[in-house]
Amino acid sequence: MLVFNPTAGQAEALERELAAAADVWRAAGWQVELQPTRSPGDGCRLARLAAEQGYDLVVAAGGDGTINEVINGLAGSSTALAPLPLGTMNVWARELRLPLQPRAAAEALLGWQVRPIDLGRAGERYFLLMAGIGFDAAITAGVRPAEKRRFGALAYVLRGIEQALRVRGARVRLVLDGRPMRGRILMIVVGNTQLYGGLVKITHRASIDDGLLDVCVIKGDNGLSAVSRLFAILGRRQGQDPELQYYRARTITIDARPPLPVQVDGDLIGVTPMTFAVVPGALRALLPPDLPEDLVQHQPWSEPRPRRSLSRLFSWLSRRP
Repeated sequence: MLVFNPTAGQAEALERELAAAADVWRAAGWQVELQPTRSPGDGCRLARLAAEQGYDLVVAAGGDGTINEVINGLAGSSTALAPLPLGTMNVWARELRLPLQPRAAAEALLGWQVRPIDLGRAGERYFLLMAGIGFDAAITAGVRPAEKRRFGALAYVLRGIEQALRVRGARVRLVLDGRPMRGRILMIVVGNTQLYGGLVKITHRASIDDGLLDVCVIKGDNGLSAVSRLFAILGRRQGQDPELQYYRARTITIDARPPLPVQVDGDLIGVTPMTFAVVPGALRALLPPDLPEDLVQHQPWSEPRPRRSLSRLFSWLSRRP
């Protein structure tokens, strides 16, 4: 089932790109059904329907918001997820190094394999990429759909400048696997994956199958602090900045005064207090055979390598005098 967001691009171009992708898959022997989303929550409903009807795969055609809806319908099922990048940022596609041109992406997916990966959960909402609490969620809340379609990533930059001038740190109580801590905090990122916004790796040690969530805490009093922390992250100097703290945990509870907004995978879902948890192996996903080694703990495709290494060793030994 190809679930697509009709508002993800120009109607004529969208129709052409979807048709091209479907042609690639049908030529390879796949049966393809196209299903458009009509309203918020439709992606979740369609994905759940696909799982109930025994579909092998749901392709989420759109951006990361479309993918998030789809995973909330697929979590815990045997139906797998794949992305077809048609959105603004396409972070999951970039994380997997999938071509961003739809036809090339469709061709690449033919060679990928299904494996289980973890999901995060914020309250009752699953997320694939990350949850943002505080500064970035306020930016997300300020970007209107029309701005997003017109300006793309620039819309977030403009809202980010606006928020930087007004944001103030909040008093936060953070509990990581039962260990409480407090501080004045601008932003927290709870990551299941590494890439943030398609540009920078804030939770740079995250793995999608380690049964943990990575937590980056950004301390500070105002927006200038946030900008300074961002430059430290871009320069990969996280360990040298005492205002950046990094943790791993299975369960994270966040309470703040005043309450902080929360976004998951780029969509605003509420405010603190909220509990975040990892759900190991909750999603079956179509993944490339050359997945970056630091993104996974278990490499199912690497098993033959020791045999090849041993054969080279034995060959070398046999040639010794």
